[in-house]
Amino acid sequence: MAATWIAGASGLVGRALCAEWPGAIALARKPQPGMTTVDYMRSASFNALPIPGCVLIALGTTMAQAGSREAFRAADFDAVLTVARAAREAGATHCGLVSALGANAHSAVFYNQVKGEAEDALIALGFDRLVIARPSLLDGERQQLDQPHRMAEAWTLRLVRPLAGLIPATWRPISPLRIARAMRLALETPGPAVRIIESGEMQRMGQ
Repeated sequence: MAATWIAGASGLVGRALCAEWPGAIALARKPQPGMTTVDYMRSASFNALPIPGCVLIALGTTMAQAGSREAFRAADFDAVLTVARAAREAGATHCGLVSALGANAHSAVFYNQVKGEAEDALIALGFDRLVIARPSLLDGERQQLDQPHRMAEAWTLRLVRPLAGLIPATWRPISPLRIARAMRLALETPGPAVRIIESGEMQRMGQ
């Protein structure tokens, strides 16, 4: 049986994906217990992995953490495409990508533009089934995973959590577990070659 690769397994959504896909090959950039260390920028780094049937990609950073547009693009476009291409060439037929709300290659917002370009690049690889998840703000505790603190995200969550029930589903913060559940359901349900699921839909699917 072909394996499932999870790129970005040490992150919030990556951990949730690992819980939904037990037995998957968890990939991380830095050594982590129970995970395989890879270089997301080098396709040869994936040569020794089991042949994949599916690849799940939950890679990404912020402009503040990246420090420059070039570094951000490297993490959110170059690394994503390297993983997807390596999996496709190794035999993967299914792919799930964690993108972002508002992703659009023609956006005037650089963040959304890069996310949209990554989506388009993966569509061009021709997977039999590609599910693109576009979540809103992630509702999770990064410090528990020893991840860099995102001050703006933390303050926003502190403000909106008490009002979550009043916020439309599309814009409401979403838990990583709901994203993972929605992606699994979408990948396992027959449908078009490319399916995009927006945050509001994931809120319902991942219940």
